[in-house]
Amino acid sequence: MKIQKKNELAQKRRWRIRRKVVGTPERPRLSLHLSNKHIYAQAIDDEQGATLAFVSTLGKELREQNLKANSAGAAALGKAFGEKAKAAGIEKVVFDRNGRKYHGCVKTFADAAREAGLNF
Repeated sequence: MKIQKKNELAQKRRWRIRRKVVGTPERPRLSLHLSNKHIYAQAIDDEQGATLAFVSTLGKELREQNLKANSAGAAALGKAFGEKAKAAGIEKVVFDRNGRKYHGCVKTFADAAREAGLNF
């Protein structure tokens, strides 16, 4: 399978999910992005087009821990995101996996965010 075809199929999955998953001010969309080296998570209000909370492994507080895009990094980032979201007044979110399976780092991040107090 060509890389171009693989990327096109992944983009179609993202678009298909985004048609159904919409963030509101009461229940923003928790978007999770995993690259080869880092993990990024943000809570987005799609009605206003605004990011309400953002955490990544590149952030100051998490960069010192030298986290990577693995299960340990996903667990630490999930906990940090849950705390930051609670501080911003966010309790409920809609989880956007960006076309990835609910397995591995995605599942670890979600479990850690739930333990920190987020509901989804």
